[in-house]
Amino acid sequence: MSGLFTTLGSSVKALNAHSRAIETAGKNLANVNNTSYARQRVLYGDRGTVVTAQGAESLGLEALAIQQLRDSLFDRQVMRELSLKAGFEAEQRALDRAQAGLGQNINRATATTATGSNASTGGLAAALDDYFNAFQSLASRPTDAGERQTLLQKAAILTDRFQQTDGRLAQVQSDIDTEIQADVAEVNRLLATIADLNAQIGRIEIGQPGAAIDLRDQRQARLEELSAKLPVEIRNATDGQIQVVLRDAANADVVLVDLAQVTGPVTFTGAGLTGGSPATAVEFSSGSIRGALTARDGAVQTLRDNLNQLARQIVTSVNAAYNPASIPGDDFFDPAGLAAGTIAVAAGVTTMSLRAGAGPAGDNSIALAVAALASRRFDTGSGDLIDGTFSQFYSGAVSNLGQALASANARVDDQTNITNLVQSQRSAVSGVSLDEEMADLVRFQRAFQASSRVFSIVDDLLDTVVNRLGRS
Repeated sequence: MSGLFTTLGSSVKALNAHSRAIETAGKNLANVNNTSYARQRVLYGDRGTVVTAQGAESLGLEALAIQQLRDSLFDRQVMRELSLKAGFEAEQRALDRAQAGLGQNINRATATTATGSNASTGGLAAALDDYFNAFQSLASRPTDAGERQTLLQKAAILTDRFQQTDGRLAQVQSDIDTEIQADVAEVNRLLATIADLNAQIGRIEIGQPGAAIDLRDQRQARLEELSAKLPVEIRNATDGQIQVVLRDAANADVVLVDLAQVTGPVTFTGAGLTGGSPATAVEFSSGSIRGALTARDGAVQTLRDNLNQLARQIVTSVNAAYNPASIPGDDFFDPAGLAAGTIAVAAGVTTMSLRAGAGPAGDNSIALAVAALASRRFDTGSGDLIDGTFSQFYSGAVSNLGQALASANARVDDQTNITNLVQSQRSAVSGVSLDEEMADLVRFQRAFQASSRVFSIVDDLLDTVVNRLGRS
């Protein structure tokens, strides 16, 4: 009797274990498209052996634990690659907007050469050519009122293009700041979520390491979202909890999340980020925030600086040719407008006051002098603000932006391939395989059926022993 009862108890334990395995396989199949989910499997084990009068008896099979097939090294590598990819993509988006702010197309296939070929069409480049061509036309017909009116129109278009272009680029930088502020708010939300998940994991895993597997999946997903913003690092702590850290300028840890507590919010200072407690400036080389800052302070600001230099050179050069005697009030451009955002035609320049020459009617010396500036090669070594002609300098400035955008596009493509490769390698370890799970499901089902059969046979034997033996 004791042997049958023991076998019956072992069968019940086996049924429970196989049922748990079937449930786990079903859960894996349900999460086959969940990239944040790590495959789980049941760990079978024997409850042990005891010595009885009939000899040694097994206490039966049971499901000891649910194991999560997650590789922490792959997780950290995925976080690093995601951070790099997000940074390159943020830089790419910002440079795309800067290119749109130019109001023209950039032909990178015919970008700058040794002589500075024109790598752009339309926009400010066309306005610059039209302005000097108008002075050339005025030199051909210095007394023609129509030519004078056309010249003033072209000058107004040129100054408007300068101002609009600079304004658009300034708006791009302002938009980048707004996006960074939104990213920082998202970072702080994610830090709070991770701290809360830490608290839940810590409560569950006291004395049961690795038991909070679903919460660990959720935390890893939030960490990967966070790494797309900032290249955070992880420090393992007690009871399955972690610390989330960045580094400062001295390469020391700045703790953002300490177990179940956010030590201090991340704050955008305009030039960088601070975090932790006390608030400490952090250094970071990837993530969407870094990519946005790189574009804002790099290629976009360089383009604005170049436009300011070009505008200042145009104003000073044209005024020197138009007003060779430097008579106050006789300049063509407002001498106070020495930047792309402030360049303007002087208020006193009208159709009637516009001068084509310094001599009698028909003199075109001034118009010719200004028109000649279009082909003049400037040299910073001689005290000029730019190198090359106006068109060459502007072409080079625009081409530099185009090259920066082309480089960003290439980096995004390369990093996307690397990220996909690393994620594929991780999926090979922790991802759900339909074929494998279906095979496991069939295997566990057969094991369950076998245990059920044993249970049924033992039940029949017990019925015979209890109810039928001794009957005549």
